Amino acid sequence: MRASGLVLSVWSVLLLLPGFLVRAQQPEVQLSYFHNLPARLFFFDDATYVAYHDVVEGNLYLSSDEGKSWERAKDIPDGAASMFIEHPFNNRMAFVLTKTMTHYRTDDRGKTWRTFEIPLSPAYVAKPLSFHSDPAKYGYILYQGSKCDREGWGSVCHDETYYTKDAFADTPQLLLSETSRCQFAHSSKDFKHDAHPDLVYCVGFDTTSTTGYHSLSSSRLFSSTDFFQKETKVEDLGIGNKARGVIAFAIVSKFAVVALKDLSPGAGSDTLLYVSIDTRAWAKAQFPHASTARLRENGYTIVESTTHSLAVDVMLHDQSTVGTLFVSNSNGTFFVESLKDTNRNEMGFVDYENLYGIEGVGLANVVANAQDVEGRGAPKQLKTQITFDDGSTWSPVRAPATDSEGNRFSCSPSDVESCALHLHSVTLPHNFGRIFSSPAPGFVMGVGSVGPTLKSYEESDTFLSTDAGVTWKMVRPNAHKYEFGDQGSIMVVVDDEDAVDTVEYSTDLGKTWKSLNLGIKMRARVLTTVQDSTSQKFLLVGQLGRQESTDKGRIITAFLDFAPTRTRKCGESDFEHWYARTAKSKECLMGHKQWYRRRKPDADCYVGDKFQDPVEHEENCPCDDEDFECDYNFVRHGDTCIPVGPEPIPAGVCVDPTQTYRGSSGYRIIPGNTCDRDKGKKKDEKVEKKCSQAQPAEGNVIHQTFEFPAQILQHAYFKESTTILVRLADNSVWQSSSEGYAWNRLFPDETFLAFYHHTFTHDRAYLITDQKKFYYTTDTGRSWNALPVPSVPNTFGVQVLHFHPENSDYLIWTGNEGCTGFGENCHAEAYFSRDNGRRWNFIEKYVRNCAWARDKGLLVDPSQIICESYRDKKGAQRFFQPNSNPLQLYGGADFYKKKTKLFDSVVGFTKFSEYLIVAEYLPEQHSLDLQVSLDGRTFATGQFPPTMRPAQHAYTVLESSTDSVFLHMTTSEPPSPYWGNILKSNSNGTYYGLSIDNVNRDERGYVDFEKMIGLDGIALINVVSNPSTAPVTHKKTLQTRITHNDGGTWKSLIPPKHDSLGNAYECRSASCSLHVHGYTERVDPRATFSSPSIVGLIMAVGNVGETLAPYTESDTYLSRDAGFTWEEVHKDAHLWEFGDSGSILVMANDEEPTDHVLFSTDEGGTWREYTFTDEKIRVRSIVTVPSDTSRRFILIGNGARSSSSVVVHLDFTALTSLQCVLDLQDPGHDDFELWSPSEERSEQCLFGRQTIYHRRVRDRNCAVGAQPKAQEKVVKNCACTDSDFECEFNHVRDSSGQCVLVESTTPLPNDDTCRNGEDYWYERTPYRKIPHSTCEDGKRPDRGARHLCPGIKAHGAFFWLFIFTVPFIFTALVAYWYYSKSGLARGTIRLPGDSRSAFRSDAGLVDTLASVPWYVVGLAGIAWEAVASSVHSLALSFRSRRGYRNVPVDEDAQILRFEDEE
Repeated sequence: MRASGLVLSVWSVLLLLPGFLVRAQQPEVQLSYFHNLPARLFFFDDATYVAYHDVVEGNLYLSSDEGKSWERAKDIPDGAASMFIEHPFNNRMAFVLTKTMTHYRTDDRGKTWRTFEIPLSPAYVAKPLSFHSDPAKYGYILYQGSKCDREGWGSVCHDETYYTKDAFADTPQLLLSETSRCQFAHSSKDFKHDAHPDLVYCVGFDTTSTTGYHSLSSSRLFSSTDFFQKETKVEDLGIGNKARGVIAFAIVSKFAVVALKDLSPGAGSDTLLYVSIDTRAWAKAQFPHASTARLRENGYTIVESTTHSLAVDVMLHDQSTVGTLFVSNSNGTFFVESLKDTNRNEMGFVDYENLYGIEGVGLANVVANAQDVEGRGAPKQLKTQITFDDGSTWSPVRAPATDSEGNRFSCSPSDVESCALHLHSVTLPHNFGRIFSSPAPGFVMGVGSVGPTLKSYEESDTFLSTDAGVTWKMVRPNAHKYEFGDQGSIMVVVDDEDAVDTVEYSTDLGKTWKSLNLGIKMRARVLTTVQDSTSQKFLLVGQLGRQESTDKGRIITAFLDFAPTRTRKCGESDFEHWYARTAKSKECLMGHKQWYRRRKPDADCYVGDKFQDPVEHEENCPCDDEDFECDYNFVRHGDTCIPVGPEPIPAGVCVDPTQTYRGSSGYRIIPGNTCDRDKGKKKDEKVEKKCSQAQPAEGNVIHQTFEFPAQILQHAYFKESTTILVRLADNSVWQSSSEGYAWNRLFPDETFLAFYHHTFTHDRAYLITDQKKFYYTTDTGRSWNALPVPSVPNTFGVQVLHFHPENSDYLIWTGNEGCTGFGENCHAEAYFSRDNGRRWNFIEKYVRNCAWARDKGLLVDPSQIICESYRDKKGAQRFFQPNSNPLQLYGGADFYKKKTKLFDSVVGFTKFSEYLIVAEYLPEQHSLDLQVSLDGRTFATGQFPPTMRPAQHAYTVLESSTDSVFLHMTTSEPPSPYWGNILKSNSNGTYYGLSIDNVNRDERGYVDFEKMIGLDGIALINVVSNPSTAPVTHKKTLQTRITHNDGGTWKSLIPPKHDSLGNAYECRSASCSLHVHGYTERVDPRATFSSPSIVGLIMAVGNVGETLAPYTESDTYLSRDAGFTWEEVHKDAHLWEFGDSGSILVMANDEEPTDHVLFSTDEGGTWREYTFTDEKIRVRSIVTVPSDTSRRFILIGNGARSSSSVVVHLDFTALTSLQCVLDLQDPGHDDFELWSPSEERSEQCLFGRQTIYHRRVRDRNCAVGAQPKAQEKVVKNCACTDSDFECEFNHVRDSSGQCVLVESTTPLPNDDTCRNGEDYWYERTPYRKIPHSTCEDGKRPDRGARHLCPGIKAHGAFFWLFIFTVPFIFTALVAYWYYSKSGLARGTIRLPGDSRSAFRSDAGLVDTLASVPWYVVGLAGIAWEAVASSVHSLALSFRSRRGYRNVPVDEDAQILRFEDEE
């Protein structure tokens, strides 16, 4: 069709109308007809040429006069144009791609088109072409194509990328195969760096595939400076071989961003962002509150960002359309929360837009009822917020007082909470291009409503701001499409609710409006103009109704020319200086004010500078606080920057420690900031510092001492952080963000009763005051905020705050009520919050303990709350007695709305791993029962040997990390000393058998029991060796035992042959062994025997002899092989701490005041002394970061003449600068060695498997640092031996080690169920296999007589036909489900850079990264392996009975399990 032949002159029709008078000032209208709406309607930049791509027809139409007339691109065959792509940096060049290998290029804005050939058809991605931003290299283009090879009935496809250096005038060459996206490093004008001009990045795979699918772990980021001819570099992003699972790469403003799927165990669908601003150094983007704002696949959007910060919107809840906006610092690595509860849609678009050309001003929509939307699926109520300082603060949009007719709104704009302006935004677009603004400086339009929340689009009106959002006025009733022209001097709107035959326009900034008749009625679809809004010509695309459609087409383009409306061109007197950001205290941003030359509102003239972009002018402001950020080696704390450690200085600056040097003040001007230092603050000026505070020369140790005004009562690090909090006896809280190097007091006017670190989100903490408020941080103490709470903290000794394992904002608060005065009705009440304490909801009164039912391993209903509540809710709770007012246990789903009583009388409950354990009190029997649940709703009674029922005995739940519960039951109580038996359960926590008796405990209920960290099944205990005489003498004699098979058997510790001085021990008989002091004697229970960072290393204080000697008569011992062998490392008892993954150990005398510490860099082989004070202090504790990966330590103690605490910061960082070499591809041939616990013992296997671990070679003088370590590796599963079995229920080991039936008991009945598809079942024996063991074959003392499983062998042909057919049916269903959930079926994310499947993740999930309005490639996949594994799990679920856990447990102990639906 020839569009130009369909152009009609409206004027020829209007001249025939009676009474029509031609006026020179009337706009001109020209109509053209098309058959389909355009897929692209593109104005070439700074030109009058327009491209209209009809993708349905496959044709491209071009206009050289801004849409007045149209012509089909004749050089392109009819129906061949499948994609139109403009060159983003060359406004004369564009490309048309076809579905074949022949494509087209224009160099003259579409006048002529020339062909070029590529060996592959385009890939199914949104933008198959990538361009170079350098004007000298505009011909450098990358082309992504799809290559398919026929295989059987189908094809196996993968993407390949080609490159050209002459815009395809040369012969394109293959760049790289097996790619999902390639891009030039120089592909953004804002991304300024000095990288090689030909640097190319590609997301590709380091494996080949015969199926077209790749494991996600094979996806890497590759780079090359010679188009991969000779150089191919794998970008390690600073994390080495862990830089795998790359799902996207993009250039966003001045930032290069890489998205990685977190492949670490337990990471689920988490994604990591790495950012670079120079292509050389990559840094991980750090987000506050890691679990809340963790980046999920399909769950975050890189929104429009500025040149000085990166903005990311994060979806906090799965299947949610509510997010949180985070804004970065100048290098894109550290993010702070900018705006909570942002509105987003299912496709990843976010209601967020910066105003064009106005720095720092943006509009966003938030969900006012986010809690109801996420919890109950309520309709969203949206509010619009505006920022004038780049997201630092947000405020409601102030509404106008009157509507377009001058009538006052029904609400008062002074009440911004209930009467503000709210605008429809990005998630509901009604036009091409930007939503609110254009290059016309300061002019903003929007469709919205005035009131408490945003009304629907159909109920909205049209509003205008001429001062970049500071003030607004309603200009037209009803919703309109709108556009600016001639730098804002003309505005055009068209009704967007109904079909109309007029448009309205204003030439005086919206004061008055005129109407223009189009001559035909249409439904407006698009209203646009040239890119820089400098033309007086507009293009309206409309659609005719079915009745009005003609053969010429239903789609109309109306060319609107408003040039005739004004004849005078503006002169200099018609312009004014218009300053952006006129809001109070927001005038300056990034060090300068911003202004434009703009036409005065009442000037009757046209600007006329067509294709000349408005020129931004800047006036530098005096430097102020916000123009500075923390310098290197400093971190922000509140309003100040504090050092994280000694400052690095050049060699030779400090020769004498008594000298001074000029060092950093802690601040630097933000890169890109233009503030005037001479007229303002000079916070970055160097300051005089002592050389003793600088980083020492290599080989030296330094220290820093700080004395607190009172004694330390509580101290704890944020996990995975260098920030520590301490609370003093004077109720003050202090913080150090530098591992104790520098301290500052938080909120000196407050009285703090306690602080809590979030149990599951490591960068959150809460400071509890004595008033109705707390302080919280979501960024490891960088900033603190106060929030009110419904009551003061409780005084009943109950934990004040409880945390949720998955939703970090979910809190439970337990406080006092009615406790003033005499407190006749003083009791505890519990409240919950779903927004981190902003709003609270009542749970229950007269409670003792309320907590979330869900735990990390206990995957129950995430909304369930469990409460211990007294039956009679009146009186003073402190005086309640269990016999007269029992403590009941309730479970409440849907945030306690659906409340159910679980037990009438309880002593308490606890959660361990996957078990919920309740101590039920039975008043009739005056005894206790242990109740265990795996789903939080149904419980099974714990079964104990007859002689060891809980009855009235106290018990302590010890731990449950190895598929069993360890329980200590007290069997000896006052007047005798405390001790008891350790019982171990079966795998669902219901049957308990004796593991070992007479285990020591203290009066607090603590037990001498400790598991090795990092090695399952190894534990140390102390047993009472004189149970017959201790009740008489009231003195316990202790001996130490160790287990290496999870409590199956216990042995004495083998003593070392000689002491630390080389002398033999006096005790040499067979009864001599090593005994160590345990958990009950520790001042700080966190001072464990072992460390998470050094597998197998143990330190302890003890002695060699027949029994454990007093602490002050003990020495210090070390084991490197998980307790199999020991060596004495020093005389006397010492406190110890592990650092840098074992490369440094520190000890301090624990018997008397000291002035020095001992440290070792060879795991105790040799020790050196470092003196840190002239006045000795009594060291009470040595602490370091929880991961034990730092070389900095804090000694906590007190001086001889004061009870106030003294802390000494010890820094061993400078001992060596040599980094340990780690080769994950070839472990054991670098600075690390491979080690197995089986090396030093007769049994080669632990838990039925031989496992190899990675640790630093003992004598290597190097620092491990935070580099990744090799994963433990299971070499093989071993044949079963005696150590893989424990005694069955009601059985104990006799003196010969055999399991025998306890007298007067009966064994469990046989279990003849066959729930795992076995062919046989076995009768019970006195033995059962340890649940955590993976041994195979070998000895099986747990198996008695064998019996054939019923039914399976006897099935006929129809049964087997069904069995073989059903999986294929499920395959189709599952494949369809994956398809519908993936991008292949227009899935959850819609991107300007969307992509088809390129690989599957290791979990068979969809991996997508959203980036709006820029691009980041979305990648998804369906693979047979994923479908097959799903069918396999379905088949297993059919085999298991009634939804029970699929484990071989006793039939009558099986417990229904809540299936996690998230």
